[in-house]
Amino acid sequence: MDSTFNEFFMQRCLELAAMGAGHAAPNPMVGAVLVHQQRIIGEGYHQQYGQAHAEVNCINSVAPEDKDLISRATMYVSLEPCAHHGKTPPCADLIVENKIPHVVIGCQDTFSKVAGKGIEKLKKAGISVETGVLEAECRNLNRRFFNFHERKRPYVILKWAQTRNGLMAADDFKPVRISNTYTDRLVHRWRSEEMSILVGTGTAIHDNPKLNTRLWPGKDPVRLVIDKALKVPHEYHVWDGSVPTIFISGRSADSEGTSEIMQLDFYDDLLPQLLDQLHKKNIISVLVEGGPHVLEQFIESELWDECRIITGPGTLKGGKPAPVLTNAALTDTYTLDTDRVDIYHRQADGM
Repeated sequence: MDSTFNEFFMQRCLELAAMGAGHAAPNPMVGAVLVHQQRIIGEGYHQQYGQAHAEVNCINSVAPEDKDLISRATMYVSLEPCAHHGKTPPCADLIVENKIPHVVIGCQDTFSKVAGKGIEKLKKAGISVETGVLEAECRNLNRRFFNFHERKRPYVILKWAQTRNGLMAADDFKPVRISNTYTDRLVHRWRSEEMSILVGTGTAIHDNPKLNTRLWPGKDPVRLVIDKALKVPHEYHVWDGSVPTIFISGRSADSEGTSEIMQLDFYDDLLPQLLDQLHKKNIISVLVEGGPHVLEQFIESELWDECRIITGPGTLKGGKPAPVLTNAALTDTYTLDTDRVDIYHRQADGM
């Protein structure tokens, strides 16, 4: 099949894979399509961590009258099929068992337990394999997953809202309305797509945030609260037990219910320690929602990958200035009613 058709069907794989956002992690988002004579006879995606992978759902979706076409079809899959036993059996084995003669793969899986082994297993079974179709798009979709396994740390997304004159909050920390209801919902969608959300002591105390996804259907991220002296009052939302929460502290304390105390050395560089511990906990992404001091620490340490800035139409006469990004490239910008949303990526080594 020519490259135009390959890209067309791989694009469908990407569309399917994206439907697993917020549900597949820490596994990658993957989509798969079965095609016979340019007709899709089956498709699927990885819907939930620990459950069937995209290839399984794709094959299972084939209608009874098309089952005999599987052994004459081409499977398109956005990521290299796994070759190891995890929570589910190897997908490469399933493809071999179903005698699928041709497989087109978007990008190779760099996770050490796969890393070419799935492709090798398919080829050894006599299956024709093509790779690298829409490779950049496939890697970008799973940038959190690749970053986690290649850099050995979570993918870090910074987010803040600012006024038109670049301020984040009033001097007295009283609540100030900056963004509109549409971007409020967008932020909750963003939360639903990440494994964790982080704030500092100041934000936890002054804003008493819930840090959940109440404005968008989806899973609540694990709450991370940097609280060196455990000063956040126990009657505040972050202690309510409704969502698993990790307090990053300089002192030891017993964990309470769904709240865990992670003791780190605040006299050493804190963020590398924190990201290392989150990596060990298999948390592949962090949405950092502030405040200014915490955001600036990530920027200065160059421990961020993506930044999302919401700029509202209003201004403040005085207040806390928003951080200044460095080494950043603007990759997208759009408006939602009165607000502008700018997306930046850190200019770095190939991610």
